[in-house]
Amino acid sequence: VQLVESGGGLVQAGGSLRLSCGTSGSIFSLDGLGWYRQAPGKQRELVATITSGGSTNYADSVKGRFTISRDNAKNTVYLQMNSLKPEDTAVYYCHGGKFGLSYWGQGTQVTVSS
Repeated sequence: VQLVESGGGLVQAGGSLRLSCGTSGSIFSLDGLGWYRQAPGKQRELVATITSGGSTNYADSVKGRFTISRDNAKNTVYLQMNSLKPEDTAVYYCHGGKFGLSYWGQGTQVTVSS
């Protein structure tokens, strides 16, 4: 399973970015599909997850600002990030699980300037 993220970059506080995560196969075969992030000197943390049925879960710090979605036809998961804050600066990783194994993308850097 290969996961490839894109869409990171540098944005001013209050701005928006949309991250994409493409998968090498059908996203229906993956569970635990979601986005995580890791800031310098901190542990990786959950940002948002989405089930095959479309149910979503968000970290309290991003609720109301971020939206996770999936396009099954394109085997892609998205993370729309609005009202970005400097504390959102991190490397964002896409995650998927299959047969008890975890798969991660290479990460995409998001930097929010104040």
